[in-house]
Amino acid sequence: MTDGPLDLPTLHGRRLILREWRDSDAPIVQEASGDSLIPILTTVPSTDGEAEALAFIARQRDRLATRAGYVFAIADASDVAVGHIGLFFSSGAGARASVGYWIAPSQRRQGYAAEALGILTAWALNLAELDRVELYVEPWNSGSWRTAERAGYEREGLLRAWERIDGKPCDMFMYARLTTSARSRQAESGDQRLTCS
Repeated sequence: MTDGPLDLPTLHGRRLILREWRDSDAPIVQEASGDSLIPILTTVPSTDGEAEALAFIARQRDRLATRAGYVFAIADASDVAVGHIGLFFSSGAGARASVGYWIAPSQRRQGYAAEALGILTAWALNLAELDRVELYVEPWNSGSWRTAERAGYEREGLLRAWERIDGKPCDMFMYARLTTSARSRQAESGDQRLTCS
């Protein structure tokens, strides 16, 4: 990764905008805190207080400042937040990032997750400092892994006991897409595998 400052772009899709989190988005965080899974799987608070929602929003802004990744509110055509999506840099030597997202319960089943993932992925695949973008999806979460597949991600395997969720070891499907620069290097080498020498 480069050491320069990160700037959060505003990304536009057909119906959605990916933009910075604002304090006025607190109601959607408060709604998400009442979901049975979002607080367990993410950093959304498990209580619906306004102070807790504002603290969540402040943490999202800090992720850019600390170079942890790019975090966006997913907003509809009226610029009202409906969910969250982020591109988080992997620690260690790899030029990898993972995507995480959620849609508030009242906004589901409208294709927002698929569109937001498509918008973010199209942008992320052109980041020169990345070679791959990954998603980790619970095997039971067929809606989420179908969303990943519609966005062009390929399932690479099952990671056994990959993550503890609510104190229990859970398996995850690994999905990934190679970035434009990584695919270009593959094409130049004439091989579908990249080997280091």
